[in-house]
Amino acid sequence: MQTAAAHPPAWTFRHHWMAQAATHAAMRPDKPALRYRGETTTWAQLSERSLRGAAALAARGVAEGDRVALLTLNHPWFVEAVFAANSLGAMAVPLNFRLAAPELDYILRDSAPAAVFVDAPLLPLLRAAGASAAISTVVVIGEADLQDEPEHVVGYEEFLAAQEPMELPDVSEESTALVMYTSGTTGRPKGAMLSHRNMQVQALTCIRAMEMVDDSDIGFLTAPFFHIAGLGSIVANIVVGSTVVIHPLGAFDPAAVLDAYEAERATVVFNVPMQWDLICAQPDIDRRDLRLRIISWGAAPASDATLRAMAKAFPDALNVAVFGQTETSPITCVLRGDDSLRKLGSVGQPIPTLQYRVVDHEMNDVAPGEVGEIVYRGPTVMRGYWNKPAETAQAFAGGWFHSGDLVRQDAEGFVWVVDRLKDMIISGGENIYCVEVENAVAAHPAVREVAVIGRSDERWGQVPVAVVSTAPEADLSLEELVGFLGGRLASYKMPKDLVVLPELPRNAGGKILKGALRADPSPSVSAS
Repeated sequence: MQTAAAHPPAWTFRHHWMAQAATHAAMRPDKPALRYRGETTTWAQLSERSLRGAAALAARGVAEGDRVALLTLNHPWFVEAVFAANSLGAMAVPLNFRLAAPELDYILRDSAPAAVFVDAPLLPLLRAAGASAAISTVVVIGEADLQDEPEHVVGYEEFLAAQEPMELPDVSEESTALVMYTSGTTGRPKGAMLSHRNMQVQALTCIRAMEMVDDSDIGFLTAPFFHIAGLGSIVANIVVGSTVVIHPLGAFDPAAVLDAYEAERATVVFNVPMQWDLICAQPDIDRRDLRLRIISWGAAPASDATLRAMAKAFPDALNVAVFGQTETSPITCVLRGDDSLRKLGSVGQPIPTLQYRVVDHEMNDVAPGEVGEIVYRGPTVMRGYWNKPAETAQAFAGGWFHSGDLVRQDAEGFVWVVDRLKDMIISGGENIYCVEVENAVAAHPAVREVAVIGRSDERWGQVPVAVVSTAPEADLSLEELVGFLGGRLASYKMPKDLVVLPELPRNAGGKILKGALRADPSPSVSAS
């Protein structure tokens, strides 16, 4: 007589990164999951420490639906803490450590975390945000003297050691894994709620785009974890069980990055175009012993010169550009290989796991070549904005997520972004797309960076104004700029004023604050 077999644990039926880590821990326990500053965290260690962290959080009252904040730099303990929170069905809330205390305070009040993981050097920043006083558990990562701290403040290793690893509970793929706060360029930041299913389909996108067919790849992370590009770029490695090298954050040092590529035998890497420019300009680039298979970029346009330099420096690597936004987990379009030059300026073709349309303001589809807003729906689109039902309803008006990106699409399905909807200027009834004007102005050799904004005008309604910072020792006038743009832009698109600043204002995420420029763009250099 046979005894009925026990039913498998519920988590083995789940498709999220905690279950994947547990599976890798069982099937390949000694394989490196993460590497940081030459030290390895195996899959067995990652799973065991994450489940210790989950048990420790539970012992302090953290439960399903709670928020757990993370104010840290990039390191393996961030990943452990995210997995620990998610193992309880709690939501991880990565915080931008570059924020000022009042900005951090707003996010803490909005998200109301039950616990926070914080790097020891960032503890003063956390405490400068008044809302931190309401957090019942503070876990400090790194060396810190906590002898005089109250009981709710505890060191990370002590926190883990206090509990045995728990059995992974059954956590639904539909539950929220992350609350990622957008940069708030036009107002208060909003917390995009990304589910486990969102992140798993994002992994499929990366696996397809990067051709990650097995666990032999070595991923390399330079993007900060508080940005969706951080976790969004390593989730594919977690699915397939390959290793991720976490590079320390700090000023970008192209020689040090190349040294790390060599030492770690990196195969799949991502950088923004400016970083690729610095890497490709290294004098010993052609003598490096590199294993790069995928060279990926995004977050900003790449010039013809950048793409050609990448092709020359890494002739055997596949060039992959990715485009998207936090609310879509984030990738929505991919541009690969020779298309990077053949379709110069395009963000690529929409991914096949996502539905999209290009529509006018009445939600009618526009013809190929015409400008419209690209809208999405599908398994990578967020659940909504945390604690903001009105903003969520507006974002999903008509049953589609409104990206705010104004685009053109050609007959082959390639997409070009012409502007953000909120930035478009209407002058004398004509639409002026700021990105188009910015690209033309940026080609002037004296211009280091540029933002184009609209200014009210009695005759035309609005006129474009170019706000620039210039190269050292450069002297740029409006007359010279307009002369340079002749033949490049229609007359109604020409900047009617020029503002020269030492540098353009940016938020903590690095995005130019056009709202601040509209409020006070002075000083200006007007036509005589």
